[in-house]
Amino acid sequence: MRSAIQKTALSALAAVLLGATLHGPAQAATRTDTFPLPNGFQPEGIAIAGGHAYFGSRATGDIYRADLRTGRGRVISKGPGTPSLGLETDGRGRLFVAGGNAGDARVIDLRTGKVLKSYRLATGTSFVNDVIIVGRAAYFTDSSNPVLYKLDLGRRGRLPAKAVKIRLRGAIKYGEGINANGIVASPDGRSLLVVQSNTGKLFEVNPRSGFTEEVRLRGTNLTNGDGLLLEGRTLYAVQNRDNRIAVIRLSRDGESGRLVKRITHREFDVPTTVAARGHRLYLPNARFSTTPAPDTKYDVVSVKR
Repeated sequence: MRSAIQKTALSALAAVLLGATLHGPAQAATRTDTFPLPNGFQPEGIAIAGGHAYFGSRATGDIYRADLRTGRGRVISKGPGTPSLGLETDGRGRLFVAGGNAGDARVIDLRTGKVLKSYRLATGTSFVNDVIIVGRAAYFTDSSNPVLYKLDLGRRGRLPAKAVKIRLRGAIKYGEGINANGIVASPDGRSLLVVQSNTGKLFEVNPRSGFTEEVRLRGTNLTNGDGLLLEGRTLYAVQNRDNRIAVIRLSRDGESGRLVKRITHREFDVPTTVAARGHRLYLPNARFSTTPAPDTKYDVVSVKR
């Protein structure tokens, strides 16, 4: 027979366990991981390969690699002094980098940090903003000029001698500010999806002709749309200055979509783009509303999908 003290102890333990059962999921749902980037880094793009995340600096073009388990990292490739914005890995140990107002692109060996090849994509005013690899080609957006730049990848991923320019036509109309920004493939892989930051519109792009059609969105406008991530038919669209992610369920052909939910968090400070590993999303805080200085702190926020 248990003593009164034993019964009291067991009752207290049961109450603790019951409380953990009732309240555990809610606490887990709000848990957020963060880890720092170097002071003054001014992050923009992110790409994840294996257990590491890669970040580009819009200040220097440096590429920084962080271990997603520990948050520790280091610069693996020194930049040219011009931006590194959108990033994409290709499964061959290479990182494709959009060069912003330098009007160029680079391909970097992730093991050595060596620049394997550089491409002059534009002369004059340009803003090469983001990149996606679809099939055997890499596509770059230009937020200042209505074009996509395409790198046709040969057998075993062989890099081409030069890029091909695809002029955008049809529904998209460029205006003042940031135009075409984030880019992903459509759910069926037959076209590309591009967000236009200044209008908040999402466009489907024929990668051969450059012809564009507006995607019919229900329940949202993607003003300040920046980085995009597609998982199946779910599109995650970062709205940088709005400090949120719009989660959109797309049709199979990518011609329409509806807002499912919005993800926000108190630690978002103008996140620019997003990458995923497991059940978590990772976003670098670009802090556009903070005047950058050598000692300005930057970090990465991780939230549940």
